[in-house]
Amino acid sequence: MSAMEPRQSNQREAILGAIRHGLRRGALPADQAAMLRGRMIAHPRQIIPARTALDHAGLIALFTENAIREFCTVARIATRADLPGAVADYARAQNLPMRAVVAPHPALQAIDWAHAMLEMRFGRAEPSDLISIQEGFAGIAETGTLLLSSGATTPTTLNLLPDTAIVALDVARLVGPYEDAFDALRAAGAMPRNVMLVTGPSRSADIERTLELGAHGPRRLHIVLIGDDAAAATG
Repeated sequence: MSAMEPRQSNQREAILGAIRHGLRRGALPADQAAMLRGRMIAHPRQIIPARTALDHAGLIALFTENAIREFCTVARIATRADLPGAVADYARAQNLPMRAVVAPHPALQAIDWAHAMLEMRFGRAEPSDLISIQEGFAGIAETGTLLLSSGATTPTTLNLLPDTAIVALDVARLVGPYEDAFDALRAAGAMPRNVMLVTGPSRSADIERTLELGAHGPRRLHIVLIGDDAAAATG
């Protein structure tokens, strides 16, 4: 145990104690506290929608259908070597500048971007960046949602600041329900500081019930699925 862990534990207990005092409640009985600790360790699964009971090819189709319904665009490529061309084609089709900020993720840094005629910069996004390219941790077919985890190689600014977000996702990382995505996240090691569940581009209908894209983040969300159905089934 590091020297920081006891101090963080004491701070947490102080905060929870202040909340209990404000609510005029005492500490939880031992049996209830044990039950809650058990739930936190066991991660009980909720009801799994029947629509996710599909083979992997079916999950890819369901994810794509739901993502498009939520105003995403989706492209399929066979290998990561095809990603620069897919990004360049999308940028030209949308009349976007041929430059982007890219997550410093090993899977993206290993790609040869030179032939795509793209001006690339690896790192965090800045307010002036118009296009970001991010590595997706998982795709959730249940709702067409992306799970994006934060870290040194996946800065959260890439998901929020640019007007156009492009997410590369291996089809082997597509799962059915949310529970499977969080199981995969826990199995990957220490939980990240931040996890974003992204279903379509940012949008709001708060003003006169008129849908506006790009209200709180990217106005466009383009998902590039990498791999074929056969590779996904064995991935």
